Parts: sequence; C-alpha cells; structure tokens
Amino acid sequence: MIGFYDYTVILTYISAICAVLGMTQIAQGKVKIALYCLMACGMFDLFDGKVARTKKNRTTREKVFGIQIDSLCDVLCFGMFPAMINYYVCEGGRVCRLLAIIGSSMLVVGAIIRLGYFNVMEQERQQETDENRVSYKGLPVTSDAAIIPFAYLMREIAERQLQSPIFNIVFCIIIILIAILFVMDIDIKKPNGKGIIALGVMAVTIIFGLIMV
Repeated sequence: MIGFYDYTVILTYISAICAVLGMTQIAQGKVKIALYCLMACGMFDLFDGKVARTKKNRTTREKVFGIQIDSLCDVLCFGMFPAMINYYVCEGGRVCRLLAIIGSSMLVVGAIIRLGYFNVMEQERQQETDENRVSYKGLPVTSDAAIIPFAYLMREIAERQLQSPIFNIVFCIIIILIAILFVMDIDIKKPNGKGIIALGVMAVTIIFGLIMV
C-alpha cells in the first residue's frame, strides 16, 4: 500500500473520521452532536503534532507526508465540516441564506489558502531548524473547534431569551470574520501548557452549556 504507516498519523486520521461522523449528524439535523464532533476534531489536532514529534527517527519524506495529510484533513475538519454546520444553522429568509452561502464559501476557501501557505512555509522552516513553532501567521483553522461551538451556544441562549432571527445573521457574520482572520497577516502565539489547560476548561464549559440549552 502507498503511504506511510506508523503511530504518528493515527490522531490525524481519527480527527478526519470525527469530521465525517459529524457531517452525517448535521445532515440529520443533529447540530449538538455535530458540534461535539467538531470539538473532538480540535482536540485530536491539538495533540497530533506532539505525538508525531515523539518519533525522533522520522525521514524527510515522513515529515513532509505528515505536513500534507495534516493540512488535507484540516480542510475537511475545519473547512468543509464547519461550512456545513454554518449553512444548516443559518436558516431563515433570503438574506440569511445568502450570508450562509457566502460565509461557508469563504470559510472553505480561506482554510485552503491558509493551509496551502502553511505547507510551503512549514516545509521551508523544517529544512532550516528542528525547533518547535512558537507562533502562527493568521488564525489557525483549528480555532473553529472552539469559536463555532461557543458562538452557537451564545446564539441559542440569546435566541431563547429574545426570540429574534437576527442571531442567525450574527452567526453567519462570525463565520465570515473567522474566514478573514484565516488569511490575515497577524502573529498568533501557539498555546503552551497553560493555554492548553484554558482551552480544555473552555471546551468542558461549552459542552456543559450545550447539554443544558
């Protein structure tokens, strides 16, 4: 079989499977389960690089393969999958549907541009140094896994309180802003130990909130 097979790619593939599972759920209108799957994608992606770096004798081809499959899976997990969630959530009139189409399209294209650029720069960086990356250019696509569930939770709470369709439009606008931030030339620090703990606390809070609403 073609490809490279070892433990360093397992989490990447599990993340892709979670995205496919989530797509089947959003197709059935099960938004919360889809959001849980999206958060699972983010969790697996958070640790796949750390797992890969534990193998010290990786060849250059194995490293490049890891970069490529990680980005390909990220397009699925944090591009196509969230775009489907956005389109389903932003139901309503013509304006809302138009914004949903625009937002979903921008999210996918923004993810593709960002990940393609990342592949080029990361491959060059690894040829120059073995040090771990400390920051990113633009908003990492994996941010979807936290921002979108949080935005949906806020939408649900606000909509129940005020009974207004305006929050669907707000949700679409958030998706558009995420897509723009994907390709913005800004430095964003890579989360360290404390940052990862904070993300974990945020994830637990969001999950609890989604269960309650």
